[in-house]
Amino acid sequence: MAHVAFIGLGNMGGPMAANLVRAGHSVTVFDLSAEACQQLADLGATVAASASEAVRAAEPAFRVDYVISMLPAGKHVAGIYLGENGLLAQLGPETTVLDCSTIDAPTSREVGAAAAQLGIGFMDAPVSGGVAAAAAGTLAFMCGGEAATFDKARVILADMGKNIFHAGPAGAGQVAKGCNNMLLAIHMIGSCEALEMGVRNGLDPAVLSEIMLASSGRNWSLEVYNPYPGVMEKAPASNGYKPGFMVDLMAKDLGLAMDIASQSGVDNQMGQLARELYVRLQEAGMGQQDFSSVLTLLERKG
Repeated sequence: MAHVAFIGLGNMGGPMAANLVRAGHSVTVFDLSAEACQQLADLGATVAASASEAVRAAEPAFRVDYVISMLPAGKHVAGIYLGENGLLAQLGPETTVLDCSTIDAPTSREVGAAAAQLGIGFMDAPVSGGVAAAAAGTLAFMCGGEAATFDKARVILADMGKNIFHAGPAGAGQVAKGCNNMLLAIHMIGSCEALEMGVRNGLDPAVLSEIMLASSGRNWSLEVYNPYPGVMEKAPASNGYKPGFMVDLMAKDLGLAMDIASQSGVDNQMGQLARELYVRLQEAGMGQQDFSSVLTLLERKG
């Protein structure tokens, strides 16, 4: 059993923290949402009044084994960890810090460098798999940091995920996440275009999906998350495009991917077009819908 401080109980963080409680760990949580905290308290977690209180667990002189954060953006991660009053200043080398937020790589590197100066193990460990995988404990973790820290991280991440990768040094996890989600957006858009093209020519989208899944067009969007309504019963497309993974989050991740490409000198034209489409969905007021709702842009042109 480990003592864990979990900070950030949103759509992803809440289920992740819940899995740690179910695995038998002593979990102290903090979030600005009282409702989110209460849900974890009902499962057996301890609720802290602040992030600082969370990292000291139940005893003032005791620091937790792990701090795990799941926060909206880089500014929130930097704000909670850095500075004289930041969490890093309150921790010691006995604690391993795992930031599972999806943020910009430079901020992850900055926090990682600050942690290293204090002798604290840090990894950026963004996730893939969405809310369903968070609840099921089958997330993929893409980790950036030292090998020794990764060995410690795997122990706790295994209770929240199924596939745990060491991508490289601090910031590498964010780069891997940016690459993955850019590709996800591209093959989701391509799947939508192919399905709509087939339907307008009289094909059944379910049959066309089977054909492509048995052929070279096979991809995750078709196999697990079919974007055409009625094809896959449990997919968001068949449930009014309720997320799932929101358009707002995909647009955010594609923005991060564009930053990575720009900093690397990569002319990622497909990624740029994908971002443009998801920004259009946001502008149409669909930011809270599932990212597979990009299909509706094609339907509107019909």
